[in-house]
Amino acid sequence: MADLTSLLPILGEGFLTTLAIFGLTLLFSIPLGLIIALGKMSKFKFISLPVSFYISVMRGTPLLLQIVAIYFGSAYLGWNFDRFPAVVVAFSINYAAYFAEIFRGGIQAIPRGQYEAAAMLGLTKRQTFYRIILPQVAKHIVPASANEVITLIKDTSLAQVIAVTELFSLAKKQQAAYASIYPLFVAGIFYYVANLLLSCLFAYVEKKLNYYK
Repeated sequence: MADLTSLLPILGEGFLTTLAIFGLTLLFSIPLGLIIALGKMSKFKFISLPVSFYISVMRGTPLLLQIVAIYFGSAYLGWNFDRFPAVVVAFSINYAAYFAEIFRGGIQAIPRGQYEAAAMLGLTKRQTFYRIILPQVAKHIVPASANEVITLIKDTSLAQVIAVTELFSLAKKQQAAYASIYPLFVAGIFYYVANLLLSCLFAYVEKKLNYYK
C-alpha cells in the first residue's frame, strides 16, 4: 500500500503543473474566445468564414490530436515548442473555440432593442458593447462557462501524451511503483476537490449576477 505522507508531496507537485496548465489556458483562451466570437459574427465573409472553419476544426477534432500536432508539427515550421508551451497553446486555441460559441450565444441573446436604446442615448457602438451588452452577456454565459472550466481541469490529464508531468501522469507512475491503484484514487480526490471549489465559485458568481431575486 502506498504511504500517503510520501505520496501527497509527489502528487502535489504534479497538481501544481495541472493548475499552471489550467490557469494559463483560461488566461489566453477567454480573451481569444471573445475575439473569435466577434469575428464569427462579423458581416464580412472573409472574416466570418475562416473563423467558422477554425471553430469547426477545433471542436470537431480531439484535443489529444491537437496537442500532438502542435508539439510535433511545430518543428516543421521552425518553432520547436517545448512540451509545456505546446500544451498551453493547444489547450488555449481549443478552448477558445468553445468559449467563442458560448460568448456568441450570450451576445446574440441580448434583445436588439437594447442596442437601439443605447444609440438613442448617444452611446457609441464600443460604449454600448462594453457598458450595456457585456455585463448582461456575463450573466447569460456563467452556467455554460462553468461546464467548460470544470471540464478543463480534468482535460489537463491529456498533457501526459507528450510527457508533461502533470497530476495524472505522476499518479500513474506511482501506481506502477507501488503496484496499487491507490495513487489514482488520491489523484481523483485532487481533481474532485478542485472541481468542487470551482463549482462553489461559479454558484456564488451566478447568485451575485442574478438580478431577479
